[in-house]
Formats: sequence, C-alpha cells, structure tokens
Amino acid sequence: MKVLFLISEVEDIVKTGGLADVGKALPLALSELDHDVKIILPYYKAASDTLNLSNCIAQQILYVNDKPYAFDVKNLNFNGIDVYFVDYPEYFNSGALYDESGISNAEKFTFFSLAALRTAEAIGFKPDVLHANDWHTSMACYFAKHSPLSYEHFASTKSVLTVHNAAFQGVEHTLKVPSLDSKAPGMYIENDHINMLKTGLLYADKICPVSQTYAQEISTALGSHGIDDVIRQRINSVEGILNGCDYEQWDPSTDEFIAAHFSSEDMQGKVACKKDLQRTFGLRQNAKTPLLGMVCRTTLQKGFGYLMPILESLLDHDVQLALVGTGQKDITDELHRIAAKHPKQFVFIEDFKPDYAHKVEAGADFFLMPSEFEPCGLNQMYSLAYGTVPIVRGIGGLKDTIINYGEENSTGFVFQEPSSEALLSVIRKALLVRLEAKKEFSALISRGMKQKFTWEEAAEKYSEVYSGLKSH
Repeated sequence: MKVLFLISEVEDIVKTGGLADVGKALPLALSELDHDVKIILPYYKAASDTLNLSNCIAQQILYVNDKPYAFDVKNLNFNGIDVYFVDYPEYFNSGALYDESGISNAEKFTFFSLAALRTAEAIGFKPDVLHANDWHTSMACYFAKHSPLSYEHFASTKSVLTVHNAAFQGVEHTLKVPSLDSKAPGMYIENDHINMLKTGLLYADKICPVSQTYAQEISTALGSHGIDDVIRQRINSVEGILNGCDYEQWDPSTDEFIAAHFSSEDMQGKVACKKDLQRTFGLRQNAKTPLLGMVCRTTLQKGFGYLMPILESLLDHDVQLALVGTGQKDITDELHRIAAKHPKQFVFIEDFKPDYAHKVEAGADFFLMPSEFEPCGLNQMYSLAYGTVPIVRGIGGLKDTIINYGEENSTGFVFQEPSSEALLSVIRKALLVRLEAKKEFSALISRGMKQKFTWEEAAEKYSEVYSGLKSH
C-alpha cells in the first residue's frame, strides 16, 4: 500500500525525544513489509544545517485566508525511504524544533499539515493511507477530508492517527493560527480555541494509541487528559498498538557504549558493567550493593511526585541510585540537594548523553519507572533486554510489557496505587527478593531478557489496520 507518513521528527535527521525513534523505526518496518512509504517532515534549521539539500520540485504556494504561503520541498533518500521536507524558513528555521518565539506551534504545524498534503499532491503520490502522529500532524486527518486544497487528491485515502501522548494537544486561540480557516465546519473549537489533537481524533478513520492499556485509559476521565469525550464518541475506531524496541541499538551483546558485553546465556559482562557504572558515576564499587537506575525527564509524568517524598527514606537502605535526566527546575534542584547530602549512595547527572543511558541500563540491578502515566514507554523494554529488573507503575505500556513478581512468567515488579508509600513498598519488596530468593530472581531476569517487543510486530499490526480500512 501507499502510505504517507507525517511526523514532526525522525531519528538520525532531527530528534528531541522518543517520537523521533518511531519516526525512523516504524516507516522502515512498514517498508520491509513492501508498503510504499513516504515521510514528510518540516525542514528545520537542524536538518538544513546538516543536510543542505536542493529543491526537488517547483516552489509550491498555498493560499489560506487570502494569504499566500510559498514554500520549497526538499528530498532525501533515507535508508531506502523517500523523505520530503517542507521548507518554510519563517516557521522552521529557528534553533529549537518547537521554539515559539513570535509564532505559535499550533500555527506552524497547522500550516505544515496543509503543506504536507500539498507536497504529496505535487510529487504525484496518492496515498492509500495517511498516517499522522500526535497533535503536530493530526490536523492532516481533518484537511484530507475537508480542505478544498486537497480534498480531491485524498478522496479515497483513509487516515490513521497514532496517539503517542495525549497530554499534548495543540490548543491555541484561533487568532494565533492564521493558516486556519476557523469558519470551516467540524473542527474542535471551544471558546475560540482550536484543539488540534481532538480535531484529528474526530476525523481519523482509525485511532491507534501506543499500547492497549493506554487505549483504555484515554477513554476515561481520569486517564485521558481531557480527550475522553472524543475518544468515547469514536471508541469503535480505537485500537491500541504497542510500540516496538530497536534491538539493534539496545543489545548488550553488541552495545558499543558499555564496558563488557553479555547475554542471557553468559551474564559475566554485566558484573563488569555494574563496576563501570559505579566508577563512572563516582559510587563505591561493590557488586553486592543493589544499584537502582533511572534515565528520564525529571517531570511529574515520570513519577517524581511519588519518588521525591520517599527518596531519602530509600537512601536509608543499603542501596545506590544513579539518575540521569533533565526537566523541571524545582525537581532537579531538590535532586542536586539530596545527592550532595548522600554522595556515596546517590548521583544525579543533569544531562542526557546516550552513553550514560546505555551504561545505566547495562550496569544497574533495577530500573525505576514509577510513572504517573506512560502511553508506551521504552526504557522498561531496554531494561528487560539488559537483565535490569524494571520496577514500574502498572499503567499504560508499562502494564502491557511487565509481568509482576508472583504472577506466572513474571519479569519485574509492579505497583498500582499512585502514592509514594506504594512505590517505597514495591522497591523494598524487590530488594528483598534479590537478597533472599536468588534463584527466583535469576529466573525473573532470564525471562525478561528473552522478551521481545519488535517494530516488525508493530508494523504487522498497522498493516492489518491499513488493510481493514481499505476493505471498507
């Protein structure tokens, strides 16, 4: 099938977070299944500085609300897939991908959605499926059905909207979105504010949250970030599809960032990785001391509301904690304070470097993910692969990938209640099992290392979704 894949970032081209991993891995996996995939994304300054591409077609002009938007289109062969870039420097030539100095992101990505559809038309690509991702490109699902600029070209196109994180919705006053015809029918506008994600959800033919549990959660008032009204309206079109893991990049038997290689058959290298992590982070080198790791944004979403109140109580135990991340200043300030007070046990590095992430995954005994919400999550998958036992809250993709200790085929430790006490309790339980039930603990590690959550499997499920849409 012909698939037009719209996303705001792609790993190895431009990246700020996990969305970029999907932007690379899923189109490649779909291409392997013989889909003809074309990716379109903005030509950010970060991409133009690195790639320096030439125009591939004549300049395009969009007229919206009587205003002309003239933009160029670049092309790159990316691992065998055509990537097209919308080159509109006024919107995308700033230093940061989502910089809002002067122009709202809602305006930038509303324009981008229109320009991406025009680009597909200009290159003669008539997709069977338009695959949009999150709020940045969700308006394309609406425009493909409603915009006179594109309606005819996309008359037989079906749309899929993958929801990676419903907390971000692209809400903005319509006056700040001049490329939007706010008088056009059917958009989700309340109090003169457009909600881009909700608009896309109303018009996508299929809605795919990034795990089965997250698909259930966003249909509830408590877990939906306020989109449950639209999700319940479209519930028969919702199907959760778990993201995959890049096991070429995250493989302890080949990882270039870690001190020694290891596998489920030979774990000796993990001992060396723990020593290396302790040495690198300035912790006392002791194989027996349980070492907990975290690599994440330091935000409430990642569970710091639960962790911070019990962090010093946790450090009353004979444990070490290696934490790498950046985020909210109030949280990072407090982490620095506690780390300075407990330098032999706790190191906080306010940074993000790939080698640190890999060292933590390879060297820690446990990986903490006490998230407030987690649509899919990837670090728990990495942790399983590296024999680092996940301690997670049973929500979203964490619930779908980690089986709690005590259940059949367990692979980690899961707590449910959104509280500091529940988090501390499950950590203590995990420490106790490691100390007193060594055989069970080793078996749990071994089972986890054999788990695989592949992009190939995700692509197969998306293929089934595409086929189902085309048969209707």
